[in-house]
Parts: sequence; C-alpha cells; structure tokens
Amino acid sequence: MTSTTPADRRTQAMALPPVPESDAEEITAFLDAIWAENGLSRPTLASYRRDLEGLARWRHGRQGGLLQADRAGLFDYFAARTAQDYSPRSNARLLSSLRAFYAWLLRRGVRSDDPTALLDPPKLPRSLPKALAENQIEALLAAPQVDTPLGLRDRAMFELMYAAGLRVSELVNLPANAVNLRQGVVRVTGKGSKERLVPLGEESQHWLEKYLAEARPKLAGKASRTALFIGGDGEPPSRQQFWGLVKRYAAVAGIDPGKVSPHGLRHSFATHLLNHGADLRALQMLLGHSSLSTTQIYTLVAREHLQQLHTKHHPRG
Repeated sequence: MTSTTPADRRTQAMALPPVPESDAEEITAFLDAIWAENGLSRPTLASYRRDLEGLARWRHGRQGGLLQADRAGLFDYFAARTAQDYSPRSNARLLSSLRAFYAWLLRRGVRSDDPTALLDPPKLPRSLPKALAENQIEALLAAPQVDTPLGLRDRAMFELMYAAGLRVSELVNLPANAVNLRQGVVRVTGKGSKERLVPLGEESQHWLEKYLAEARPKLAGKASRTALFIGGDGEPPSRQQFWGLVKRYAAVAGIDPGKVSPHGLRHSFATHLLNHGADLRALQMLLGHSSLSTTQIYTLVAREHLQQLHTKHHPRG
C-alpha cells in the first residue's frame, strides 16, 4: 500500500477547475491596485494571487465566484483546507489576503459587506526565531573555499547577510551600485519598496572588496551585469539556490543542515546584536521593521540565552 504525504493529499483534494475568467479579471485588477497603492513586492503579489485563485477554483460551481462569497462559504473553505492539513500559518496568511481583497471591493462599492469581518484568525503556535551560536556562525562563514570565484562570491554573500541582517530576497536582488565601500554602507530596498542604509562592518567590507576585485569580473565576463552577486551564467542566484548553498555549507561546517536556514543568518544578526547590548530601536531600523513589536520578538530570544547562561554557570543555577 502506497502512503501519501499531507502535500499529496492536498494536491489530490484541491485539484480544481481553472480560475473563472470573471474572477481572474477581478484578481488582476486588485493586484494592480494594491501594487500602485502600496508598492508591494513581486513575491507578496504572487502570494495574494495564489490565495485568491485557490478560493476562486474551490468556489467554481458553488453559487457564484469571489464576488458572491459569504461568511459561511469562506468558513467552509477554511474547514476544507484544515482537513487537508494546511497549517494555521498558511490559513492566517490566506485570511489576510482575503481581508485585503474584500476591503478593496467595499471601497469600490462592488460589495456592501465584508464576508471576512467575523472570521477569527487561526491561533498560531508561538515560535521564536532560530539563531545560530556565534561559533557556529564563524564556522559557517568560513566554509566556502575562497580560492574559486564562486566560493569567494559565497563567502561575500554570507558575510554581507550576517553583517547587515538582510532578508534572502534583499540579498539576491541587490544591484552592484547598492554597495558604497568608501562609506562602508549598503543601500537595501526592503518590503514595500522602503529603503534603508545598513553599515557593512570591516569583515564584510573586506570580503566584498575581494569579491568585486577578483571574482565578479571573472563571473561577469565581458557582459555588463547589474546584480551584485552573480553566478557562472552571469545571473544572480535565486532564493532557492541560496537556500541550497546554506544547507551545503552548513554540512561542511559541521552544523545540522536541518537546523539552519537562510533566514537564520538574519535571526543570528539580530540576536547577537541584542546579546551585545544593541538598542532595540536601532535594531528595528537595521532590520527594516515597520513596527517595533516585530523587533521585540528578539528580546525573548536574548532573554532565553541569558537564562541558559545563568543555569549553566551560576553556582545555584
């Protein structure tokens, strides 16, 4: 008997008809509007589209499309997703997408009510960011073989991501002119197209200078490339490719690849700064968080670290 995974069961159960044309037009109009209003990134817009198209497919033949959905219909959809092992976090993101869509319909006067108004978001398990220890970070950063152009590129990428606390998408999409080595800063375009300047640090600056002088010209060849980090084909690595690099170098560094992720470097940046006395407001600006409450989660990680140190070293711990 062949076993099926939750992903298999979701694929089988949610294999539904194409998106009705009328719904597809409304979704595209909505995405165009919120892009113009908020300047959302392509991954965020793709997430909105995926969520809305999923509901549109599910509602196909069920008393109208997206415009006719009522609270009971949305509740049934969430119940169907829960039965197919969709996580609370995935359903919470879906509810956020639907709320934005139906609020937009309300503003346009297309609907007179919001079917998401009385829907409660699923309870999310509290999870703290997973940061690496400082000695693990040192081992990970030293893992690439810097005697090759790609190895030197990887070292520079890792050093910059940890030094500046970048998101993966920010790192791989950096243009070459975003780095100012003379001033020692990098200009980062984050969520909502908001820009911030982040210090490079001496170590990161050293490896960037070395990469730009020795590796990037070889990788770019005679072509003019705008991306800062490029591969042998002259193109920047994708987020998925960078994920693979982190896993590969984690194994080289003696770190369990299952316990490290690209975002872990950003978490480590924030946690280590707090452990060494950084100000929370300054950390918020460095990370590009729009709300201080988002940054405050790292204080819990730092507090947990202090408790572990106390337990390990205090004579009455």
